[in-house]
Amino acid sequence: GVPERATHDHVRAGTTTLFAALEVATGKVIGSLHRRHRAEEFKKFLIKLDKEVPAGLDVHLICDNYATHKTPAIKKWLLAHPRFHLHFTPTGSSWLNLVERWFAELTNKQIRRGVHRSVQALEKDIRNWIAAWNTDPKPYVWTKTADEILERLASYLNRIPDSRD
Repeated sequence: GVPERATHDHVRAGTTTLFAALEVATGKVIGSLHRRHRAEEFKKFLIKLDKEVPAGLDVHLICDNYATHKTPAIKKWLLAHPRFHLHFTPTGSSWLNLVERWFAELTNKQIRRGVHRSVQALEKDIRNWIAAWNTDPKPYVWTKTADEILERLASYLNRIPDSRD
């Protein structure tokens, strides 16, 4: 193929935050876009999930260790909504969270080569991507067993000095 060309004068028009939940069994994604990445916005995402996920189901969220997920306001909300369970990945282990694979697809297929002249245009493209994805969602499937993954990690960690401390 032909290498991508980029101008030297690229201007960043702004940023947005996408909180997303991947339904592991179906591949469906529930997303929530916000201009900031604070506990207030994360709580709005939780409220959206609470409305969209059928009431009889527990909700297990795999989260990174970002402070937004652990504030007193979030802890209070979670106590009032016991069907929500947050699980945190170890630092440097975001690959354990399958929604990260979906974020990679969004980045590679929609955002990276896109030309977004405003945050609104970027958000519109992300919303369209989510809607298109959800018309024919595909679940991600682990290709290794948990034992195979843990065995591979163990041999890797044995080669790293001080990894057993």
